This record gives sequence, structure tokens and C-alpha cells, in this order.
Amino acid sequence: MRRNRVLAGAAAGMLLGGALTACSSSADDDGPVTVKLLEFQEARAEVVEDLIPRFEKEMAKQGKEIKVELVADPLTDEQFRTKITQELHSGSAPDVIDMGGTNVTGLAGAGYLLNLDDHLDGWDGWDQYYPSVKEGARQPDGSFYSIPHEASIQSLFYREDVLKRLGVDTSQPRTWDELIGRLKQVRDKTGEAPLVLPAGTAWGGGSWSEGFLPVMAGTGSTFYDAKTKKWDVRSPGLSAAFGLYAKLVAADLLPVRDLQNPNPWEPTKYEKFVEGTLPVAAQGSWGWKYDWGPEGAAPIEDVRDKVGTWDYPALVPGTEPYSVGGGGFGYSVNADSAHADAAVELAKWLSSGTALAEQLAAVGAVAPRKDLADTAPYKDEPSLIEAERKLGSSVQPPRGDGEDQVSQAVQEATEKILSEDADGDEAADTFATEAEELLGDARVAR
Repeated sequence: MRRNRVLAGAAAGMLLGGALTACSSSADDDGPVTVKLLEFQEARAEVVEDLIPRFEKEMAKQGKEIKVELVADPLTDEQFRTKITQELHSGSAPDVIDMGGTNVTGLAGAGYLLNLDDHLDGWDGWDQYYPSVKEGARQPDGSFYSIPHEASIQSLFYREDVLKRLGVDTSQPRTWDELIGRLKQVRDKTGEAPLVLPAGTAWGGGSWSEGFLPVMAGTGSTFYDAKTKKWDVRSPGLSAAFGLYAKLVAADLLPVRDLQNPNPWEPTKYEKFVEGTLPVAAQGSWGWKYDWGPEGAAPIEDVRDKVGTWDYPALVPGTEPYSVGGGGFGYSVNADSAHADAAVELAKWLSSGTALAEQLAAVGAVAPRKDLADTAPYKDEPSLIEAERKLGSSVQPPRGDGEDQVSQAVQEATEKILSEDADGDEAADTFATEAEELLGDARVAR
């Protein structure tokens, strides 16, 4: 990454030792304004670094002297969450923060993020956003505290080349029982567990967001009620989801040992899926670039020719196969920013047109708005455009206050299944008991 416009982040061992420089330098109303933009993932920082001069030039054409200082601070998700909370609390956070939507709820609820409703109401770009993306970004109080610049579709990725070589059907499975039948064929022919579905405590939050939640979302059972702001921790859908995990473990279809070891995504998604020995993986649309693309973590040569996607099969009677729509990163503005209007201007510009198309292509994300399909370089990403077509019909997973606590309970319950310390019903009871304790009476439906 070129460093001439980047403030290098502190070393990992000193992450909590020093705060980032305060929001932005004070300036006279007629003078230049400087805003700071935080990117904590290297790929995102690299593409934004190239966009900043173009933004500054565009603002100059409009008679606005806005300068942007990029703060590139490579962190893990957990490190970022700890550090940004600390900095927002101390008043030292940057003006604009690029982060995943799961971080927004807690920070907005604590009053750290700027309410963007008035800014979005008068912005014609907001009309281009898919309704599902808007609803996913809406917070429990009904307002918006981030401008999404990504969307995602979660489905089951499969090695089409491998399954065809093994003589296994590659058409869309209608039910999980149908898919399990195919997985058993693979297991019988290879002796290897053929499916990775994130589970247990080692995978962390991914066991919730990439594993359990997509399965649960298509059952038709209410999980989170946005009106009452409460979680229903006991339902037929929850029982069915935990029962599925138990069935997969009992049939030796999940790589249990890998799931229980540190960094379980490495031997599964980054090694065995790439080798073809584990040919089915629960994954999001970001996998086309971030995981298996030419510059991804574990490239698969000719990935579009070798890999296909299935919608999630129906798990309970009365449901149909479905894909799961989700968010991605979005730009939030520090509620204490000294230059909030300029910060919002930057967030809007980065979430529009060519600037947005370049970010989407760089990180392998789906466009959150309808007007990007003909904009280069995004238009040259057929896998992403195909995934985008599903946004309108995809199932939206339940999201709400207390999600971190629910995630923790899911991780613990699925860990018991992996260890064969609980069957599906017992895991469902374990989950409900722990979720009730972690959430508290005020956030649990009775």
C-alpha cells in the first residue's frame, strides 16, 4: 500500500496503548476542512486511498475545500470493536468509520454515531438502494446510522467439477434431506466429511452469522421481533436448526475436528474446499473474491468454471429453497465530528457511482443499490451481478439488540453438538437457557 496518504496503524501489541488523533483539525468556516476516514482492513484501505484525491477534486469543483486523511489501521474484527469503542468513548475517534453492520447497533445505541435520517431524506442516491438493504441498515429505533456500501448473498457454494466427477447430482436440492443424501454419496466415495457449516466456539461470530443464522432464517419462525424488540429463544425453527446440526454430525458429514481447532476456516475453506476434498461450503458472495478469487486468501484457478452455488434447501415443511440477503460494510459518522456535513458528503460520494463500483470489485461485494450493473469495473463481475439479482427475493435474517449475546449462546450450543455432548433437542434447550440469561428478561419474548 502506498503510504504517502496513509497514517500507519499501531502495532498489534500496542493496539490499546494510544488513541487515534482526535476527529479533525478545527478550521474557520471559510477555510479548508479536514476529515479523517478509518479503514481497518487493508484491501479496503488500498482502494479508498486511490479514491480520495478524486473526491477532493470533485469537492473543489463544487467550491468546497474538503481534505481527507486516511487512517489505515489493520485490525481483526475483535480488535477493531474494542479499539473503536474506546476511542468513541474518549472523543478521539475519526470522523468517518467504515465497518460492518453488526457493529453499528451497539455503537448507535450508545449515542456514538450520527443519526443520518435528515441527510438521507434529501439524497437522491438513497432512492436507488434496494429496500432489503435499507431495512437491514435500519436500527431498532427506526433510524439510520450508516450508509451501506455493500450487500451480500449467502448460499451454499459447491465444487461442481468435483461433484460431477463423483457422479453426484449438482442441481438445486429442494430439501436438506435431499442434500444430505448427496453428501452421504460423497462421504461414501471419498471417506471425507463433505460439508463445512460454521459451528462451535472456535469459529467465533461466524458460527452465528455464516452458519446458524442462514439456516434458521428460512424456517419461518420468528426469531427477533422488531416491534417488541425481543428475541424468541424457543421455537420450532430453532429446534429444527439445531436438529440439522446434530443430524450432520451423527452422519459424519461435518469436519468436526477441524471445526474445533483454532482458525477452523483455514483447513476447511482455505485448504480442503480448494483441494476439492470438502466440496460444499456455506459461504457469502464475498467468497468469489476475498476467499477464492485470484488475489484471495486461497485462490482456486478458474473459480467460476469450477464452483457453483445453491440456495439453502428447505428445512421445515411448507418452506422453499432460499438465499439469504445480508449487509456488508457501511460508512458511519462520529456523532462528535467537528465537520459532520463534510463527513457525510464523503460517505455519500464513496457510496455512489464509479467510486462504489471500484470498491465492490476490489473486495468482492454485491451492490446495495440498483444503478451499478452497467458501471465499470463492477459490471465485469458476473458472479457478483448474479448474486445481486437475488437481493429482491432473498430472506432477510433477523437482527437486533442483543445479537452478540445470542451469537454466544449459539456458539456454545453448537459446540456441544460437535462434542456429542448434546443432541438437537438438548442443544436447543442449552441455547434457550443461556440466551435468556445473557439477554435478560427485558429482551426475551415470553
